[in-house]
Amino acid sequence: MSHSSHFDYIIIGTGLAGLQLALKMASDVFFDDKQIALIDYSKKNTNDKTWSFWETEASQWSNIIHKSWRKASVITSQKTIDLQLKPYVYKSIRSIDFYNKATSKLKKHSNFHFIIDRVNSVKEENESVIITAKQNTFTASHVFDSRVPESFSLNSKHNISINQHFKGWIIKTDFGAFDDSKLIMMDYRLKDGNQTTFTYVLPFSKTEALVEFTYFTEQLVNEETYDKFIKTYIKEYLNIDNYTIAETETGIIPMTNFPFEKYHTKRITKIGTGGGWVKGSTGYSFKHTEKKTTKIVENIKANKTPSNHLIKRKYKFYDKVFLKVLKDENGKGEWIFQQFYAKNSVKTMFKFLDEESTFFEDLKIMSSLFSLSFIKAFFRTL
Repeated sequence: MSHSSHFDYIIIGTGLAGLQLALKMASDVFFDDKQIALIDYSKKNTNDKTWSFWETEASQWSNIIHKSWRKASVITSQKTIDLQLKPYVYKSIRSIDFYNKATSKLKKHSNFHFIIDRVNSVKEENESVIITAKQNTFTASHVFDSRVPESFSLNSKHNISINQHFKGWIIKTDFGAFDDSKLIMMDYRLKDGNQTTFTYVLPFSKTEALVEFTYFTEQLVNEETYDKFIKTYIKEYLNIDNYTIAETETGIIPMTNFPFEKYHTKRITKIGTGGGWVKGSTGYSFKHTEKKTTKIVENIKANKTPSNHLIKRKYKFYDKVFLKVLKDENGKGEWIFQQFYAKNSVKTMFKFLDEESTFFEDLKIMSSLFSLSFIKAFFRTL
């Protein structure tokens, strides 16, 4: 039976963006008298992905960090780049631990409500927003919507879009096969033709690791293709013959310059992937999401539109140049990341990826990638 319920805020989607925004609201007394609903068709009770990020200090996520590293390697067909990450620490979180932590904290607040339903439409009308779901209809003073706009298309001629798509196996061995003090951020030695592909290895212990084969390409591949490359990498590069697969994870992350910000309205704010919060050049989202939810709360408290200044235009331009190179010359990916990691300090690189770099640091990054491909891409994206 359907019914109508009104909330001050409705958050559509209980993934990374929706739950981080809810946690930020729950931690601020400003929202104590606000009724806030989170609507999702999924109960989020399985481990469906691994999020990784870097920090210089302990944070609110410290008690659910699955593993952390202070060293990393980037391996290309030309060289191995060993990185001492100090002052940063690279950290990984299992999604199920994040979901459980977030829902447990939010359920302690009587003004937060979890609703299992599938949203079909969101329509702004007069002074409120009408949310029509499969089972119920709701209204809200403001909606935060994580759904990707229907008009978004990876094949759009007006946008540059690359799929970051991957499959990973968490494997276990009977002997100490891994150096768990160091992760492999990118290993380009195993390729699928002249495309940007690499293997990512997170050693959780000496006997357990996530081995993931990743593409930065427009076209997707079938499951058997990922499996073939993961098997080959484990056998030929990790030199492991006997192992068991404990878990698998897959994902498709859009790396794009699509103007998600144009879909904000006075009473509807797009968030997460649907708001363009995934960094176009890398697919990173965890810490970017934390910053953007903080900005949204600041805007609300200042009586500003929640989407005010969420996007930093200069970084969107940098990402667009990078995407243009990958689209036109996809095989360039290995060279790009080799130059990026070999010619810049860890601090400069991470500040740039965190969108916290100075103009001087931006110039250092750009000079390290100086090539005819980037010059062409630069002028084509102006």
